[in-house]
Amino acid sequence: MAKKMASQGTPATAVLAAAGVPFVLHPYAHDPSAASYGLEAAEVLGIEPARVFKTLMVEVEGRLAVGIVPVSGNLDLKSVAAALGAKKAAMADPKAAERRTGYVLGGISPLGQRQPSPTVLDESALDFATVLVSGGRRGLDIELAPADLIRVTKAITAPIGTARSIKG
Repeated sequence: MAKKMASQGTPATAVLAAAGVPFVLHPYAHDPSAASYGLEAAEVLGIEPARVFKTLMVEVEGRLAVGIVPVSGNLDLKSVAAALGAKKAAMADPKAAERRTGYVLGGISPLGQRQPSPTVLDESALDFATVLVSGGRRGLDIELAPADLIRVTKAITAPIGTARSIKG
């Protein structure tokens, strides 16, 4: 397994390995024309969208933070701001998010970011034994226990996601 991880290695997998966190890699062939990276991952991997989480960078009172929500919904900016003790939040500038994390859009992982940011995980993650997050590049997801994700990212949990109907 170590050889497989080496070929799939990203800063996210390195952080998990160093912390002794069990995880499963889920590589898939990314379609550059996919409208939603997260929904694409759920569909290709055959995993319910409520268990696949997207990592979104937000700006809260002049600082960057991370919101992690199911791909089956959206991030509620007021809720993520409140969870971080602020009044409002806005989506971060994409280039600032890439600089801060060291990852490209569509491959931003909450794990192994260049500069860690305050992190809020939607509390719905606690409903599952394992969840999937980006592995640090497009076409790679990491499955792990929510408790391990919380511990490694020093996340807090809060209701920050909003449901979205998925037509499929």
